[in-house]
Amino acid sequence: MATEIKIPALGESITSGIIAGWSVKEGDYVEKDQIIYELETDKITSEGLAEVAGVISLKAAEGDEVEIGQIVAVIDESAPAPTPSAPATPAPAQEEKLEPEAEPVTPEPAPARGDSDSISPAVRRIAAEANLEPASVEGTGKGGRVTKGDMLKALSGDRPKPSEASATTPAPAAPPASSDRVTRKRMTPLRQKIAERLVSAQQEAAMLTTFNEVDMSAIKGLRAKYQEAFVKKHGIKLGFMSFFVKAVVGALQEVPGMNAQIDGDEIAQNHFYDIGIAVSTEKGLMVPVIRDCDQLSLASIEKAIIDFATKAREGKIKIDDLQGGVFTITNGGIFGSMLSTPILNPPQSGILGMHTIQDRPVAINGQVEIRPMMYLAVSYDHRIVDGKEAVTFLVKVKQALEDPTRLLIDV
Repeated sequence: MATEIKIPALGESITSGIIAGWSVKEGDYVEKDQIIYELETDKITSEGLAEVAGVISLKAAEGDEVEIGQIVAVIDESAPAPTPSAPATPAPAQEEKLEPEAEPVTPEPAPARGDSDSISPAVRRIAAEANLEPASVEGTGKGGRVTKGDMLKALSGDRPKPSEASATTPAPAAPPASSDRVTRKRMTPLRQKIAERLVSAQQEAAMLTTFNEVDMSAIKGLRAKYQEAFVKKHGIKLGFMSFFVKAVVGALQEVPGMNAQIDGDEIAQNHFYDIGIAVSTEKGLMVPVIRDCDQLSLASIEKAIIDFATKAREGKIKIDDLQGGVFTITNGGIFGSMLSTPILNPPQSGILGMHTIQDRPVAINGQVEIRPMMYLAVSYDHRIVDGKEAVTFLVKVKQALEDPTRLLIDV
């Protein structure tokens, strides 16, 4: 009996994807629920599982574009499972030893965590792109298997220094020959979708950006004063983003025009506050949405941000996590951006851009003081949001951040 493995439905708007890699080879025996392939779509990356145990026959190659419902493999359930080799039976003991004992046979070692047969396509791709050997990474998966998260963690700064590296570490690959100065690879569906949406946003919306700056002294003071108690109670650090989310919610309530969208020839006014937080991943920008932010505490928002960021970078984000936001916040400051004009996330009418915090001289009550300052930028759709509304919105955000008690007493 043979079972066909088809590409499952992943969401209404997803019709196809690309086989990013196979975790098995033609003719391999697979177990039920074993990961057999990785599929990249224009929104998410997902893993395909074997529905039954048996010998697999591949019907699509790595890099092929496949449609929802397409057969990509067939598993023969009638094929017998491989029989493990029986251990050798020891010879009967001799009464007299006529020859010296032979050296004990060293058992064959189990596959190393970096062996090509034990790593996923995502790990192989990161290894090739970043020139990072999986064998040099400490695996946290089952049986010491190196996972995608382990590779990303290693790339984030945990790689050993050259002086600490083992003498057996392979030397870096030689630079390409002069005739190979340019390499090409196919754009992923996610990158293609990002490109399409960015171009569409600029072509369809009357996008305009207004700027302001905010003194971060009050928030930095609160974090310094309550950070230890916050971590002790909630198990996470109090960051800046939760304050910005709360400030944006308050400003949206004051300026409802920023919480509306154009839908055909109608204006759809939103009365809920689902805020998207832009997260940078190795495959591009994703914007998971935190629901009902007006009802969440700072701790709940921080936990949601950490959870979504982890899921996005590990490729575990779901379609529902990315849909339904009314406003987006993006933080280019973590990369050192001083000032930028963020692009709208359609069909939303506004996006707030955060930037790096810098100590700058500012005039305070006639005196020059050094304060931690951040530039803010709000891009908005001028078809539905007037300049007065956009400026007012940004001023409300600034006021809430410079005097966080406003967030508590709702003014």
